[in-house]
Amino acid sequence: MEYTDVVMENFTCPKNVGEIEDANGVGQVGSPACGDIMKIFLKINDDDIIENASFKTFGCGAAVASSSMATEMIIGKSIEEAGKLKNSDVVDALGGLPDVKIHCSVLAAEAIQAAIQDYKNKKA
Repeated sequence: MEYTDVVMENFTCPKNVGEIEDANGVGQVGSPACGDIMKIFLKINDDDIIENASFKTFGCGAAVASSSMATEMIIGKSIEEAGKLKNSDVVDALGGLPDVKIHCSVLAAEAIQAAIQDYKNKKA
């Protein structure tokens, strides 16, 4: 399977790249051994709404595209709603991924979960 136009757009012109200086939720997942590492930064307001999301990803094009799409999908959502994001939602939004690249969408969803958990831990 070739990459879809949506995957290519999110790889060549990714959105939300970089670090949010005043992020109050940060999650990192992945393994240097497999080559894909994702770090998600969230800025969440007092009403638990994600005002901003960004990422730093070390990995393949599918990993970058998955990070880009996932951050776009959660901005403006409550942490409860964003916490329900599944990797299949990311795959669908990208118009599909090759089977060998599905793990990239899993990492994106897991990184968001980790960032939300980090926020909850800091808030507690």
